[in-house]
Amino acid sequence: MKAKNKLLTLLTLAAGAATATAVINKCIKVSATSKNLLAESKSLCYKWRFGNIHYTKTGTGKPILLVHDLTAFSSGYEWTQLVNYLKDQYTVYTIDLLGCGRSEKPDLTYTNFLYVQLLSDFIKSEIGHRTNIIATGASSALVIMACNQAPELFDQIMLINPDSLVTCSQIPNKHAKLYKFILDLPIIGTLLYHIASSKQAITEEFTRDYYCNPYSVKSSYVDVYYEAAHLGESPKSLYASVKCNYTKCNIVNALKKIDNSIYIVGGTAMDSIRQLIGEYHEYNPAIESSLISESKYLPQLENPMELYKTIQMFFV
Repeated sequence: MKAKNKLLTLLTLAAGAATATAVINKCIKVSATSKNLLAESKSLCYKWRFGNIHYTKTGTGKPILLVHDLTAFSSGYEWTQLVNYLKDQYTVYTIDLLGCGRSEKPDLTYTNFLYVQLLSDFIKSEIGHRTNIIATGASSALVIMACNQAPELFDQIMLINPDSLVTCSQIPNKHAKLYKFILDLPIIGTLLYHIASSKQAITEEFTRDYYCNPYSVKSSYVDVYYEAAHLGESPKSLYASVKCNYTKCNIVNALKKIDNSIYIVGGTAMDSIRQLIGEYHEYNPAIESSLISESKYLPQLENPMELYKTIQMFFV
């Protein structure tokens, strides 16, 4: 009888803890998205087969597509300052990738191939012309693979602080698969995601990894990234897929094959950036490169004018 009472008490406590955690998760989501910072009056929607894709279009001239870094916190917002410089000479498109920003965030495992298809389909459907493209960080590998698959859709390519070739080649191991299983759990997985995507965690990422000068990080940027991390049906799904290497892909063969002009831009404060550029150049000697002073991972936010000058030099 005592054992039965203890079990009943344990189950009651567990149910209460689960309910309390679910309420906390809900409150965090509502609070994070309450400011509606990513609202876009001129918002456009591409109805893709896996979910609606938010994008913007402005300016006149040759099309140029800006692709943000592939993280659960990123969105096309990272290009805001650069768009203002580019729109007088280009028709500028910014896209929120599936699982990011204001685009739909279905509960699925996100892969490199999924995004390769998205980029190709988006260019065919919404741009309709061969386009220049600029990508940040982990999205660089998506662009390389998409260009290798459909080179007729792409013109010149610029990669900003791309992942190293070793990082691109990582695959999910048993520990990653276990961690993804935990993250996919409805209550505890969501709580772990909320801890990883807290305002404090995003602030630390900006000051430690994104910016050369941590004191120049604007709180408004952190707020936007924080909101982007909590919008949509299942924002944690992309986080789990990226964290556990499901979006990675070996790009060496594609890098060797593609004949497009490729330009790599790195922040001077990025660790081993010259070595990384050298790795890419080894497999494609035609690649050109330069470094942006006073910047780290996101020069489009930290030093947009310097990046704009580099774009002007490359996309002649």
